[in-house]
Amino acid sequence: MTSGMTAVDVREVGPRDGLQAEAPVQVFDRVRLIMALLEAGVRHIEVCSFVSPKAVPSMADAAEVVAALPEIAGARYVALVPNLKGAQLAIDAGIRELSVTISASPEYNEKNVRMTIGDSVDAIEAICALGLPVDAVVSCAFGSPYEGDIPPADVAALSHRLVEVGAATLTLADTTGMATPRRVNEVLAETGVDIGLHLHETRGTGLVNAYAALELGVQRFDTSVGGLGGSPFAAGAAGNLATEDLVHLLDDLGVETGIDLDKLLAASAVAADVIGHPVPSRVAAAGPRTRLAAG
Repeated sequence: MTSGMTAVDVREVGPRDGLQAEAPVQVFDRVRLIMALLEAGVRHIEVCSFVSPKAVPSMADAAEVVAALPEIAGARYVALVPNLKGAQLAIDAGIRELSVTISASPEYNEKNVRMTIGDSVDAIEAICALGLPVDAVVSCAFGSPYEGDIPPADVAALSHRLVEVGAATLTLADTTGMATPRRVNEVLAETGVDIGLHLHETRGTGLVNAYAALELGVQRFDTSVGGLGGSPFAAGAAGNLATEDLVHLLDDLGVETGIDLDKLLAASAVAADVIGHPVPSRVAAAGPRTRLAAG
């Protein structure tokens, strides 16, 4: 099972991707959530994005969030940046790892960043030239709400081009929840498995897609505490695969993440408190499978 895998890198995106889909919360609460995740052993966290606060009010004051974070051995703080200006602001704030997005869907790319795919590749090349590690996230890698299925060869060609212009790593995103294990197999057969996966639960397939990818040898996953998140450009798109749901599965499979599940569930409770409503995570609602009900 899981191709003999012993460890997985879980990149937590809740403080950025998750909170971006919610009503704005104060810097203090955003930092409180990140601190709870760190307490749980999470060491790879997308903490904010350096975008216009007019465009994304929930990500305002990103530099204040970064300034409040502690230096912890092994902790990697990532910022999403939309362009060269955002990248420079992130660097000035002390960020040392960047993520950028580009879509395999031409129409989604236009709606999301108001650029053609070619223009986005050029922008990413300029960001990579700044010298920091850049993870290029390819959205709609498993299907687009506008064009339908994207040929896997096209996803692979775009991925190859991003590496050519300087991306240190690649992540394939199931932005619209169109992925299935079959589709995961088809796309990864073209791209290879040295990629990360960013999965959504729009149609309830996030965890089974993660398992299919684990069986193929994928070792990096983006998840969001509580299962928060979603895309404003894809009708019906639900939140990300919940961090606690994936960690619960990996613990059962004997795959190491370095994350304490009980403390992660405490962080999920912080997330619910911060946003003011319950989170969609199934494990947050039901608890771990080995926790017996009192009485």
